[in-house]
Amino acid sequence: MGRKNSKRKQQQRKHHPSAVAQVVKGTLELTRSGMGYVLVDQLETDIMVRPGDLHSALHGDLVKVAIKERKTNGRMQGVVKEVIKRKRSEFIGQLQVGNGFAFFVAETDKPMPDIFIPKQLLQGAIQGDRVVVKVIKWEEGGDKRPMGEVITILKEEDMNDAAMKEILLEAGFPLSFSEEAFEESARIPEVIGQEEIAQRRDCRSILTFTIDPVDAKDFDDAISIQQLPNGNLEIGVHIADVSHYVVPKTALDAEAYARATSVYLPDRVKPMLPEHISNVLCSLRPKEEKLTFSAIFIITPQGQIKDQWLGRTVIYSDHRFTYEEVQAIIEEGSGLYAKEILQLHQLARQFRARRFEQGAINFSSQEVRFKLNEKGDPVGIMVKESKESHQLIEEFMLLANRTVAAFIAHKKIDNKPIPFPYRIHDDPDEEKLIPFVDFARKFGHGFDRSSPAAIAASFNQLLQDVKGRPEQHVLEQLGIRTMAKARYTADNVGHYGLGFENYCHFTSPIRRYPDIQAHRILWEVLQQKIQPDKKLEEKCKHTSERERAAMEAERAANKYKQVQYMKNFLAEEFEGIISGVAHFGFWVETIEHKCEGLVSVVSLSDYDDFRHVESDYCLLGMRTGKKFRMGDKVWIKVVAANLTKRQLDYEWVVAGELAAKKSVPKLPKTKK
Repeated sequence: MGRKNSKRKQQQRKHHPSAVAQVVKGTLELTRSGMGYVLVDQLETDIMVRPGDLHSALHGDLVKVAIKERKTNGRMQGVVKEVIKRKRSEFIGQLQVGNGFAFFVAETDKPMPDIFIPKQLLQGAIQGDRVVVKVIKWEEGGDKRPMGEVITILKEEDMNDAAMKEILLEAGFPLSFSEEAFEESARIPEVIGQEEIAQRRDCRSILTFTIDPVDAKDFDDAISIQQLPNGNLEIGVHIADVSHYVVPKTALDAEAYARATSVYLPDRVKPMLPEHISNVLCSLRPKEEKLTFSAIFIITPQGQIKDQWLGRTVIYSDHRFTYEEVQAIIEEGSGLYAKEILQLHQLARQFRARRFEQGAINFSSQEVRFKLNEKGDPVGIMVKESKESHQLIEEFMLLANRTVAAFIAHKKIDNKPIPFPYRIHDDPDEEKLIPFVDFARKFGHGFDRSSPAAIAASFNQLLQDVKGRPEQHVLEQLGIRTMAKARYTADNVGHYGLGFENYCHFTSPIRRYPDIQAHRILWEVLQQKIQPDKKLEEKCKHTSERERAAMEAERAANKYKQVQYMKNFLAEEFEGIISGVAHFGFWVETIEHKCEGLVSVVSLSDYDDFRHVESDYCLLGMRTGKKFRMGDKVWIKVVAANLTKRQLDYEWVVAGELAAKKSVPKLPKTKK
């Protein structure tokens, strides 16, 4: 992270009385020069640490630092006393082999010592090999040189693989599980004992199925449905009972918590749990009995919930549907279990309509997926849109999540709320909202800011009004940017975007650690054996941070694939939409393929002197009055594609020159 970001963080922090503390805890940021800065939540300014005082701390590590000097200008200088938690222990780089030993030189722009590799830990790697190395020992004192072992030898033809691994490591996600975690996973029996089944509600005789992406292997959730004699429906939302297998104070639990989430890259999933857990034991595979934690509802045909039940169950999935198969049943009205699918679809539509009536904001999103060849090279880009089959699952998962959160929220222990990892979403930031409202007004869209509910209603009206209009893209994107970031916390302030007073994550414990926490606490409440977790807020902060790191890794991987794809089209011209504006240029996203690149203001200097107008989200030419405004359509030429920096550079193509051309090259047609 650059110094500009550090300064911004400093400005956001509030002064705290603990600033006088001699030893504090914070995150270390290293500059290329080797100077360190420790960011501490409670302090207004960061603490400078000179290279000689870093000891074994690396960029991103959580450290204890002793403040040894305070200058009159407020600058503090410190020395690292302890590394509390490493951001990463695995690195990519090259080997330098000597007589009976080797040194590993990491590929990083951050200062880092070479890693000593004993001969017996080289795993066959030789001089000059590009490898993944894991630090296994780093003792204080002596030369303080870390010791490591080779985990993987990277071949020249596996550069795609190496790029994805480096992105995961940069984000602090280890590439492998410990032997202890693997052993614990392998020791868990696959056969469910009759004693365990006897303690659960038996749902095996009820029609149950899963609906997932075609390439999914970890099936978190299943839905059961049966019609009752009075015409009502009993619908069960069954979630893999991961907490039955992953218990506290085990290596499995420690590693799941450290990762806190699975990471989804274009060519792989880096799971939160070993595959034996995520893809075998807990995955709700068809024709297999599975242990689940369920929310079961009695619902009228009109969508009114008459009763609900929460608890542990055992199920038997009758069928595994893909989203495409369910979508075909919805559209055609026929197929396997069509009656039940259509009943669920109608209920989901009613739930969805009711949500928006009650204040949920109807932001839509598109997901880009890459078609890869056997080497991992992108050969096509597809835009995945949310269809009714996705919304069917979404609505029942939302129902289960809000039901669990509401159940816990109404329970007390010693007249205090039970610590619980709620998923919250704050009201929009007023500072971000005001310029957005002013900008929307230029297009004729009014906005009521009198209350959070009025803001949500205005957003929904705007989103409805702009459909199909030129300003749709820009207002949707800017609207999303006014929103706060959703996060985990024990402070239950509700979920503004969904319009829910109580909300949590309960439905994906295979890939999210907060869901496992929710299962454990819910079970304690149901058993009336509540043991409040005094460190829950700290854990929520950790899982929120890991979620953000996973999202950044996913964005970085997608960007890498975009750059890799567009390298094939250097000097070619395409139509795009301006997706962002800054003083140094504007970003353009190609319309068909969602590949974003930067048009530098330097490349525009021959045409005019452009200045950034923040209030209008545009660059304005001082002589010509030419505007490049967010949401405008422009033509660009691909001029550079840098894989190392994961960066695309475009140049603006003057419209008059473009119109004179007889034909314009186009990328292959996008599949939807």
